Amino acid sequence: MILGLVKGHVVSSAKVDALEGEKLLIVEVLAATPEGLQRTQKHLVCIVVVQGSSARQAPGMDQMPVDALIIGIVDSLQAFGRSLEKKVA
Repeated sequence: MILGLVKGHVVSSAKVDALEGEKLLIVEVLAATPEGLQRTQKHLVCIVVVQGSSARQAPGMDQMPVDALIIGIVDSLQAFGRSLEKKVA
């Protein structure tokens, strides 16, 4: 699994039929270092991403042409001996 931040979305006028109506998001992968994880404090939404065959094992995804899938939103994170919490404006 990968931790990441949603940075934006993709507008696509043509895509595979199976992806019609689905939202395509741009995700920044967080580094597994104290500095990288600390960045989650500056952003509102930290997510969990799976890639490859794990993405296609989610319900309803077996026929989807996907390489990565957002499977969750991180509520809290503890790493490197400290809790890292999101700051909500």
